[in-house]
Amino acid sequence: MATTNDLKNGLVLNLDGDLWSVVEFQHVKPGKGGAFVRTTLKNVLSGKVVDKTFNAGTKVETATVDKRTMQYLYLDGEDFVFMDLDTFDQITVPSGTVGENANYLLPEAEATVATHEGVPLYIELPTSVFLEVTYTEPGLQGDRSTGGTKPATVETGATVQVPLFITTGEKIKVDTRDGRYLGRS
Repeated sequence: MATTNDLKNGLVLNLDGDLWSVVEFQHVKPGKGGAFVRTTLKNVLSGKVVDKTFNAGTKVETATVDKRTMQYLYLDGEDFVFMDLDTFDQITVPSGTVGENANYLLPEAEATVATHEGVPLYIELPTSVFLEVTYTEPGLQGDRSTGGTKPATVETGATVQVPLFITTGEKIKVDTRDGRYLGRS
């Protein structure tokens, strides 16, 4: 248990049986009346964002979230298998939990896996990864590096918009948060 004075960004709360991560908080002391804490909370599993207000000093239940660096091993049907780099224990993470991160996940890549009481909640990838372009249309004569973009399929199967000068077989740097092309490796 913690009080509203202990709230900080990233803290995970257990409210009404659901896990909520504190995205933003603000202590408010109005001129009249009692102080309160205004928070923005994000549901850890569904991603739903809500605003919630607590009276100052209110006790809130915190959840223990264990974040560990793990290595992605292989795809087992619909599930992803990760290995803890310290204990070598393997954990199966459902594809729904991995979500869009699967577009940037290669075997032997490292990711942070967050669990609560042994249940995987979400995974965090590095902000950028290097992926090989497996197919893209050739650029046309007269294309310039400052020109437009074209779609390119990378080794994970994801499609990334790249500059016209990128060719099949090149390695490119991709932002895992929004799928943007960041440069060549």
